[in-house]
Amino acid sequence: MNSSVRDGTGDGRVVWDVVDGPIGPLLLLTTPRGLAGVVFHARPEVCGRFLGRAAARLGVRPERDPAGPLPAEAARQLTAYLSGGLREFSLPLDWSLLPGEAGFNGRVLRELAASVPYGTVVGYGELARRVGRPGGAQAVGMAMGANPLPVVVPCHRVVESDGGVGGFSGGLEIKRRLLALEGVLPEPLF
Repeated sequence: MNSSVRDGTGDGRVVWDVVDGPIGPLLLLTTPRGLAGVVFHARPEVCGRFLGRAAARLGVRPERDPAGPLPAEAARQLTAYLSGGLREFSLPLDWSLLPGEAGFNGRVLRELAASVPYGTVVGYGELARRVGRPGGAQAVGMAMGANPLPVVVPCHRVVESDGGVGGFSGGLEIKRRLLALEGVLPEPLF
């Protein structure tokens, strides 16, 4: 298995790197089409499992290389966001790691990315209604869990209708920290 994919504009590599930040290490995976994956808690064993699944899904073996323009830009924007200096990402996204990307999960995540800006939240049920599936709050929760691009596609902004923060693939502490960063929740006292 090599590390090249054809994207219609020529061959390109699938690359990854780990960025350290205030919410811990994040693995970033890029393809010639865009940012394809963001993974929390990027310890070696987590990286190995994710990269194995990504290789199987994409048909290529990702290489570690932070020097390409897209990986470097993704790292720059995530670092700027996490330090409070960026409110909106401007990265091309590759949805290849989202199973059934054209189905319900894809509709939910694209709606979330397009309509829930920095510093705001939306309920699971409201997001379900927006994509034409009233009563589908639980299915929206499943879509959030399948999000291959957390933070950039802001599933941390989806909350429970009763005011609870709901679940999060990175853990509730990270979700609370991201919501506090955006001014939705107060900063923790300690």
